[in-house]
Amino acid sequence: MIMKVLTSLVAATLAVTAFQAHAEVKEVKLARQFGLHYLPLVLMEKHKLVEKAAAAANIDLKANWLQISASGINESLLSGAIDISATGTGPLVLLWDRTHSNLAVKGIAAVSEVPMILTSRNPSFKSLKDLSATDRIAMPAIALGSMQAVTLKAAAVQQFGKDAVTKFDANVVAMAHPDAATALLSGKSEVNAHFTAAPYSYMELQNPQIHRVLSSYDVWGGQSTLITINTTTKFYEQNPKVVKAVFDALREASAMANTDRKAALADYIALTNEKLSPEVQQSFLNDKEINFQMAPRGLQKVAEFMLFVGGVKQKSTSWKDLFFPIVHNENGS
Repeated sequence: MIMKVLTSLVAATLAVTAFQAHAEVKEVKLARQFGLHYLPLVLMEKHKLVEKAAAAANIDLKANWLQISASGINESLLSGAIDISATGTGPLVLLWDRTHSNLAVKGIAAVSEVPMILTSRNPSFKSLKDLSATDRIAMPAIALGSMQAVTLKAAAVQQFGKDAVTKFDANVVAMAHPDAATALLSGKSEVNAHFTAAPYSYMELQNPQIHRVLSSYDVWGGQSTLITINTTTKFYEQNPKVVKAVFDALREASAMANTDRKAALADYIALTNEKLSPEVQQSFLNDKEINFQMAPRGLQKVAEFMLFVGGVKQKSTSWKDLFFPIVHNENGS
C-alpha cells in the first residue's frame, strides 16, 4: 500500500514537473529601438495587441515593452533579459551566424521597409568620394552592429572595391538616433553627419544647412526590409503560442500603420512623447518609400554581402534560413 502511494506521488510529481517544463511564459519581454521604422511595435504596445491576440487564442499573456539602443539590444536578447528583439537586418544576419551552434537566433517576421538616409551639414560632403578624415558620421552602432554600419560598408565596396570594406570605420561614431539628431542640428558637435531614418531624417532635412548624401535604397537596389523581430530557437520552440500571439499582433499593427498612417502617427507621438513639428509629420504622411509588411524583402542580398566581405561565416541558401517557419509562407526574398 505504501509503495503504491509513493509510486502515485512520484508519478504526480513527474507530471507536474513535466507540465512546468513545457508551460509557456505568462509575460513576454519585447524591446524596440528609436524611430518610425518601429511604428508597428509602438502600435502593438499602445493598443495592447499582443494581449488581444493572446486572448483570442485563449491564453493569458502580458507584453512587457522596453526601449533599448542598438548597442545593447543584442546582448539583452542573448543574456535572456528580453525574449524578442527588434533590430536591423544586418544585425539579424550577424546574430544568426554567431549563434548558429548554440542559441540559434532567427527572425520571426519583418517589421518595416524604411529608407535610411545619410545626412550631412558639411557642404563639401556630397558623396562618399567627398568624405574627409574630419567628417564624423553618427549611427546606432559601429562595425556590423547596426544596419547603417552594414550599409555604409556595402556602399564603400560598391564604389571602391572589396578592400574598402573598412575604409570609413574611422569616420563612424556610435550614438543613439535622438542624441545624434540633436548633435547634428546643433552644429556644435564633431558629428557633422548622421545615417538615420524617419523621423530624424525629416527633422534634419528641415534645416537648410543639412542635406541628403545617399539613401539605403540606392545601396541595396530598391525597397528592402530595415527592421525585423527576432528570438532564440529555445524561446521559439518552448513558447509557440506566445510567438504566434506576437506574430498575429504584428500583422494587425502592420495593417493599422498602412491603412491609416495619420492615426498611427498620432499613436506614435502619444506613446513616445517625441516632439514632431507639423512639417516633419507631413513628411512622414507623404513618404511613399515607407511600407510596413511582415514578408522580409532583400534579406538574402544583405546576407550574401556580409558573407562576401567576411563579416559572417555561415552561408544561407535562402532568406528562410534566417527566419523561423512561422513566416515561411510569406512572399519574402
